[in-house]
Amino acid sequence: TLLGYSDVGLMGFELNLAAVTRLAACCTLPLLADADTGYGNAVNVFHTTRSFEQAGVAGLMIEDQTWPKRCGHMQGKEVIPAEEMVEKLHAACDARRHSEFVVKARTDAFATHGLSEVIRRLTLYAEAGADLLFADALVSEPDIEVVARTVPKPLCVNMGFGIRTRATTPLISPARLKTLGVAVVIYPRLLTACAIRGMQHGITALREAMQSPTVVERPELAVSFEELNALVGFAELEAREHRYTPRLAAKSPMQAV
Repeated sequence: TLLGYSDVGLMGFELNLAAVTRLAACCTLPLLADADTGYGNAVNVFHTTRSFEQAGVAGLMIEDQTWPKRCGHMQGKEVIPAEEMVEKLHAACDARRHSEFVVKARTDAFATHGLSEVIRRLTLYAEAGADLLFADALVSEPDIEVVARTVPKPLCVNMGFGIRTRATTPLISPARLKTLGVAVVIYPRLLTACAIRGMQHGITALREAMQSPTVVERPELAVSFEELNALVGFAELEAREHRYTPRLAAKSPMQAV
């Protein structure tokens, strides 16, 4: 969404950190940042972790793909040796200043090495200090359950769009995921995909309005001006503006005459 390109490793450390810093500054919810591969070796991961924690997020994810990485549900992925990823996680855990800062370890080994390697790697990553484990692009409920029941730390899975199926991981309800032993579920494509569809509907409605001899209103396709201002905190800014606006001094009796 920032660059307008596919998720194939085009966004580097500085662009990612800048975006994360802006998000953390305007959001009151705890944020978990995606730090890709950590942007280098274990030394780089140490710097990345320290920088992201300082930016104000509650945790970050490091994955074991080679760089440039790509979306976990694309073809052509490769992974680094598990031992190299272990050292990256050692660095990430050493870098954090607060123990509550979450280190999430992701493996993409399913596509390249199979389920047993996923379990082996996630077990190593847990032993290296990761708080949360993530096996991306598993392709069945049984696979998800086996991983969730076997690995020694809480497991996260990716449900992508959340409200429509895709060709890789099946769409599973949160309640069902809980029964499978999954601790965390993410929906990283949901809001982006919904926003794109909303833009398409808006442009279509505008085209129809331009061809109509009368005014066409479609309030169900867009928030109101008031809703938009409320969402971005205009009332708080307005109150602050009022608080810090200089007051004119009262006129003295001599000036009044």
